[in-house]
Amino acid sequence: MIDPTGCNEPDPSQVERLRSEIESLRAELEDTNQGVLALYAELDTQAEQLRQASDLKSRFLSYMSHEFRTPLGSIRSITRLLSDELDGPLSDEQHKQVLFISSAASELTDMVDDLLDLAKIEAGRISVSPAWFDMLDLFAALRGMFRPIVDGSTVDLIFEEPQGLPRLFTDDKKLAQILRNFISNALKFTQHGEVRISARREGEQEVRFAVTDSGIGIPEELHGNLFEDFVQIDTPLQKRLRGTGLGLSLCKRFAELLGGRVGVESTPGVGSTFFVIIPLSVTTEPDDGA
Repeated sequence: MIDPTGCNEPDPSQVERLRSEIESLRAELEDTNQGVLALYAELDTQAEQLRQASDLKSRFLSYMSHEFRTPLGSIRSITRLLSDELDGPLSDEQHKQVLFISSAASELTDMVDDLLDLAKIEAGRISVSPAWFDMLDLFAALRGMFRPIVDGSTVDLIFEEPQGLPRLFTDDKKLAQILRNFISNALKFTQHGEVRISARREGEQEVRFAVTDSGIGIPEELHGNLFEDFVQIDTPLQKRLRGTGLGLSLCKRFAELLGGRVGVESTPGVGSTFFVIIPLSVTTEPDDGA
């Protein structure tokens, strides 16, 4: 049959075939959409399970840390009373044993504090409290804190005086905690030589704090994992030192809270430099006009 317009009529069998293909594609698309929806639902379920697991871990760490703090505080108080000989004199050997107990309790207290900080960070319960402060004051406080540890040791603790640096407007307590951890690690892994603390400008809007030691050093292939949770370096010296492996991880997290970053440069047998770079943050004036 010829169309009056001059065009051939479509073949009914071809139309039916096209209609069948369209229906098949529509059914396939519907199946695909259902699969995608099911996948999204499964991902939502897994995300909720991960969130619940993370919350449970944070609560466990928090509860455990709080439960440990009380007996550890009691142990440290008792060892101080014994050392002061309030209940009678102690022999040299007894003084040595009490000192051992006190040191062990202090190390455990540090571990508990690290776990508690980790739990607070993961639960989002740690905030930044910025204030103006001078780096000379920060260095003076750190120097006084570590003086009893380095007095009489074979390691010199050197604080380089910051030159031409403005005051910072950031959370000095969290910055101090980062530097305390860096210094403490440097002293642990440096048997002789020096540990040097410095600060200098890094570009226009940042400052770089560095702790450099002449210790055992760290192989380059281990640098990438140093700031992860519960990571410790497997060395003969490390085996004699206890710890959670959380110190550097917490440093990284605190630095990120301050808008900064951490890093390490190290060569085995030469020494290491751990550093934190944070913003100066001196553009916003506080209400008191400081």
